[in-house]
Amino acid sequence: MSELFGEVANSYDEARPGYPPAIAEAIGGYHGGAPGRLVEVGAGTGRATEVLLGLDAPMTCVEPDARMAARLAARFPRVEVVVAAFEEWTPPPGGVPALACAMAWHWLDPATRNRRAYEALAPGGTLAVFGHRYAYVNPAHAAALRAAFESVDPATQRDRPEDWFHADIADSGLFTDVRVVPFRRAVPLDTAAYQRLVSTFSPQLRRPPELRARVLAAVGAAVDGFGGTVVLDLRTALVLARRPA
Repeated sequence: MSELFGEVANSYDEARPGYPPAIAEAIGGYHGGAPGRLVEVGAGTGRATEVLLGLDAPMTCVEPDARMAARLAARFPRVEVVVAAFEEWTPPPGGVPALACAMAWHWLDPATRNRRAYEALAPGGTLAVFGHRYAYVNPAHAAALRAAFESVDPATQRDRPEDWFHADIADSGLFTDVRVVPFRRAVPLDTAAYQRLVSTFSPQLRRPPELRARVLAAVGAAVDGFGGTVVLDLRTALVLARRPA
């Protein structure tokens, strides 16, 4: 499943919203400056990489899908790109000063992801995990879009709790000084842009082509019914944690 998104590698950057530049500032402030090296796990095509480069640290990006990794390498030639699953990647001896993961923590093996992150970090190193929650400014729009999805595919995936990866990391007992930094933005999308975004979501990519088309038609009709624009209430959570020294 970690290689699901390669199918949409060429449209992913355009469709997915980026991250606030303040994320890099928050990581740097927590770490105490720019880390000597930053490793990003599940980097995809680099939506988070472009923000993490604001730390001005040498970067290694670990991405299991070769199609996503190729686009990432083309966009950021000064970044080292390793095509591998996190579970197969071997960190350097002594670990790395900082490890980041954006919108990919749930794709890592839940039985081992915290332990692997801990072991990949140098003592005192920083773990930074962040991701978006796609909500809607207008509750009526949220209800209409939910109904549109479910009218075509009643098996539509339910969202995880908003703070699930904060709890996951804290409950592992491996890290200290676990904290969450929230960001929130309103992001307007027209009908076509919203359909492009939906086309990059994993539930949509799992559907057969005919069902995908019906889902896009249903959500497109819903957004058209709002006047052709839906405004995302884009909530981004950054979880910071430290491997004990």
